[in-house]
Amino acid sequence: MIETRGLTQSVDTSEGLLTILKGIDLRITEGEVVAIVGASGSGKSTLLGLMAGLDGASSGDVLLAGKNFSAMDEEQRAMLRRQLVGFVFQSFQLLPSLTALENVMLPIELKGDSLAREKAERLLMRVGLQERCHHYPNQLSGGEQQRVAIARAFATQARILFADEPTGNLDTATGERVVELLFDLNREFSTTLVLVTHDVKLAERCGRTIKLVAGEIASDTGPTEGERVVA
Repeated sequence: MIETRGLTQSVDTSEGLLTILKGIDLRITEGEVVAIVGASGSGKSTLLGLMAGLDGASSGDVLLAGKNFSAMDEEQRAMLRRQLVGFVFQSFQLLPSLTALENVMLPIELKGDSLAREKAERLLMRVGLQERCHHYPNQLSGGEQQRVAIARAFATQARILFADEPTGNLDTATGERVVELLFDLNREFSTTLVLVTHDVKLAERCGRTIKLVAGEIASDTGPTEGERVVA
């Protein structure tokens, strides 16, 4: 489903060139549930952004469903994201001027689907927010906003879902409910799920855990293969 080859990302700083990722090679197959973990500054969110086509790499390639992001311009990457990708962010990223229903409808409408409203209503019911459809983000709690964001992420039946610290802004109890919902919908839609998290318990629920240390893959642990330590 997704592959990176020699993926490197560097940025200019006042102290010189800072390399955030160093030649990342990995493959994630369709239907996998993968956690990316590591200390702050290890490159987790940068890797997620590159795999999702939100940013361009300094060098190396990202292939999503066999299509190379590195060979595309921003318009082409955006089109591929609309076709294949869903997102859940720590900060929810809902549009404040749209209601919960309109936020979920938007990506469906962008694909030209005439059943956008019906599908969005069904998804909001699925996440338990049928009574909050016409509320704006600032009228919703953090947990409710994240449930809207999850409904939006699954709205177009994306083949791969990227989640960046999906419980980071939620209290423990609310975070656990959101995680259950995320995994339930993931099983229901058979989506490939790649998430960045500091939550050890959340990572343990994933079929595979990739640990980054200083921009490199230190270990790649699967459910049956044991730990493959990268030299």
